[in-house]
Amino acid sequence: KQWYQRRVRGEELEGQLFSKPLHPHFLELSTIILGISNEVKDADEVRTLIKDIWDVRAAKLRKSINKMMNHDSGGGKLLTHVEISNITILELNTIRGFFTASLDHLHNLRNHAEICLNDPRYN
Repeated sequence: KQWYQRRVRGEELEGQLFSKPLHPHFLELSTIILGISNEVKDADEVRTLIKDIWDVRAAKLRKSINKMMNHDSGGGKLLTHVEISNITILELNTIRGFFTASLDHLHNLRNHAEICLNDPRYN
């Protein structure tokens, strides 16, 4: 199984897109299994591999959000939606608060910029 986890870690490191996770709840299940079982062979190595996969996926998620927030399609056209495939519910929940607050701030900044551009007092 460790060769499989190493392969998955390699796929995550090499690819720009999210690869399909080991399991939709891979982090939660591995934490539970490794926490209650003393019989898992090379448990520390398995923990490290799982953490490496999590860290790489979290970095990709942050990079995707940053790319979306800085998106400029030219001509002042704003990005209206994004599709991110193969993320787990836990990964989504880790960014939910930050992401929605960031979108609110971005929306407010764009509204204020538009008001300033259209108001002769600021031109």
